[in-house]
Amino acid sequence: MSAIPTQAESTHVDSPLPRIDEISLNAKVIAVANRWPSAGIAAAIVRDGSLEWFAGQGVADVESKEPITADTVFRVGSITKTFTAIAVMQLWERGLVDLDAPASEYLRAFQLIPARADFRPATVRHLLTHTAGLGYWRRLSDLLRPGIGSGLRAGRTVPSLPDYYRKGLPLEVEPGSKWVYSNHGFAVLGQLVEDVSGQPLGQYLREQVFGPLGMEHTDLDRSERVGTRLATGYVMRSAGLKPVADRGLLTPGAGAVCSTAADMARYVAALIREGAGEHGSVLKPATLASMFQPHYRLHPRVPGMGLGFELGEESGHSTVGKTGVVPGFHSAMVLAPEDGAGVVVLTNTGGLDARGVTEPLASALLRRVLGLPDSAIRSDVAARPDIWGDLCGWYGPEPGPLTNVFVRALVGAGVEVTVSAGHLMLKPLTLLPAMRHGFRLHPDDPADPLVFRAEVPEFGTDLHVAFSATSGDAPITRLVMNRFSFQKRPNARNPRRVVKGAAAGGALAMAACHLRRRGRS
Repeated sequence: MSAIPTQAESTHVDSPLPRIDEISLNAKVIAVANRWPSAGIAAAIVRDGSLEWFAGQGVADVESKEPITADTVFRVGSITKTFTAIAVMQLWERGLVDLDAPASEYLRAFQLIPARADFRPATVRHLLTHTAGLGYWRRLSDLLRPGIGSGLRAGRTVPSLPDYYRKGLPLEVEPGSKWVYSNHGFAVLGQLVEDVSGQPLGQYLREQVFGPLGMEHTDLDRSERVGTRLATGYVMRSAGLKPVADRGLLTPGAGAVCSTAADMARYVAALIREGAGEHGSVLKPATLASMFQPHYRLHPRVPGMGLGFELGEESGHSTVGKTGVVPGFHSAMVLAPEDGAGVVVLTNTGGLDARGVTEPLASALLRRVLGLPDSAIRSDVAARPDIWGDLCGWYGPEPGPLTNVFVRALVGAGVEVTVSAGHLMLKPLTLLPAMRHGFRLHPDDPADPLVFRAEVPEFGTDLHVAFSATSGDAPITRLVMNRFSFQKRPNARNPRRVVKGAAAGGALAMAACHLRRRGRS
């Protein structure tokens, strides 16, 4: 590991944060990396407007043994969405875009097509908050070609968005009614930037975002800025690390950016400095502050969605950030703007299920920087078993299609709240083995017994969970988990037995396949 110390004057922090303890931070990187092994990891801490600490572990390429450095290039995946959001807000500052106008008014290349004639138009704000009603698939026929969601192999021509969306992009649910994460929504925003500015998105980002921030080795395209320093991406298999196929993304504005830990630290520093970069500002402070505010929120005690940024909280410290997943690469960026601190973690190992080192390590490092204990789970709030009976039951997803296969696999047929071994538990009704056993609900607010935190050790993260009713004395009707909402349904319709039967059938099928393979060996 190596450290890169720099100095800068503090402009945000009213009370000093704990001093950087390099030994402790390096030990934390090793501990988390041992839980989620990766070929290479680049971790950076930004405080007071500059890079304060960097750790590089492992290799950028297994065969060449090239070590990870602050200048190793990674694919940062969906962190790209924050750059696209900044580009949109620049156009808003210039009066060229109205956030609450129908997005189709700015699109020349293709149109958004509502599933029903009475749907309200999808606005630019809807797209920025993943509430436009777009699903994971461009159209249902793509379900027969699941690989298309991961992009096209390198060497194949990636179609332009006008060609890719030439039949239009369907809105599955009423815009504004539901949060559904969608790469297509940010691909649409990237096209909007092109249509309004008259420039290709990559060129626009280089000139208006990466340039002012001094991000010289960051690009949407595989240009000389990225060069030959792109790390090889891997997934972990039973025989060890396996390189993934290099794929060009079909939705560039949603996930195509490549960058380095050093450049991403410059980005985080600019976000902390209210948009000011090394060579100029990308946004006015008030505009950036508005992006960090909730524009979609299901419960006042559960973090909502900003404009392109996902909102969070670490033991009373408000956070904003974004994670990214593309085959072979995971990334996480999280910052506490009011504390003047931020963290970036990049790795060249991981699959599409998002389990990996980046998100748990980013959270752990930020908590260390803020002087917080390792766990966000509180032990100082008394349990209230007298109300658990009102909370227990089956909660189904909000009405409407949910074609994002990864979200569907996560939430399945909804969640069940039950008491097990004397603890209140939340159990997703899903086929995923890592999720079926459920998570303990820990009380998180002494003033509100309906607010909880659930630790998810398989993913190295935790979930905000809150229950609510239509009125103060009415029965509990809703469960909110981060940005997802579930409605309480009659227990007679609980699909638990169906899910368990399907899981058992899947396990038997896997066992049969394993026995057949052994018989052939």
